[in-house]
Amino acid sequence: MGIVNATPDSFYDGGRHHDTGAAVAHAATLLEEGADILDIGGESTRPGATEVPARDEIARTVPVIRALRAQFPALPLSIDTRKSAVARAALDAGANIVNDVSALQFDPALADAAAASGAGLILNHMRGEPGNMQNSPRFDDLWSEIRDELGAAVRTAEERGVAPEAICLDPGIGFGKRFRDNLLLIRDHYELRSLGFPILLGPSRKRFLGRILDTEADDRLEGTIAACVAGVLNGADIVRVHDVKAVRRAIRVAEAIHQAKE
Repeated sequence: MGIVNATPDSFYDGGRHHDTGAAVAHAATLLEEGADILDIGGESTRPGATEVPARDEIARTVPVIRALRAQFPALPLSIDTRKSAVARAALDAGANIVNDVSALQFDPALADAAAASGAGLILNHMRGEPGNMQNSPRFDDLWSEIRDELGAAVRTAEERGVAPEAICLDPGIGFGKRFRDNLLLIRDHYELRSLGFPILLGPSRKRFLGRILDTEADDRLEGTIAACVAGVLNGADIVRVHDVKAVRRAIRVAEAIHQAKE
């Protein structure tokens, strides 16, 4: 899954693809690099970010989605939003997946929008909101609590009409997690398999990598590659990344080694 941030303030590439033409051009590059899915977002959800009005999210993302749908009719397109109004507008414009970082906590009606259009729904684990999620996060039992909270989100989605086969789970690297938690999410995410859904991981260029490498976001490519390879070898179905070509190549090599037979 390639990331297309149509935002002025995302933690890594905010502002680079803020206008429609730049976002569409970047999306085309990600596809050339081997992206299978594109995730288009109009609101930064980095730690400390403030909420963006729905109308602004729509103005940033819908023209990009329309242009991409016209150019790539069969391409899986995801809208990265917490808001049902944005989801509906994006789905009407041609998106067919909704990626909700709040797992329906912010706006449960988002599930209604996904259900009505038959869209896929990614449920990302987060406590609080981007503005406060990193204020002293705590878990007594990391995986038990994440399973319980994502399980509750799944039940909400299904009660509102989302088909089970449309659901994907993301344990939420960097979303209200401590440093060690993020490492465990990559290593042990098989702990979510009991819920019965595909798993997405999103470690790309995040702060925990900077802590390990002592680097800023623009110098975390190697860390991103290592985290994605580790995640996929541990069973992740999708990785959400800024750097599609490098990550895809590394995964291909790692999988070839892992699957080699004598």
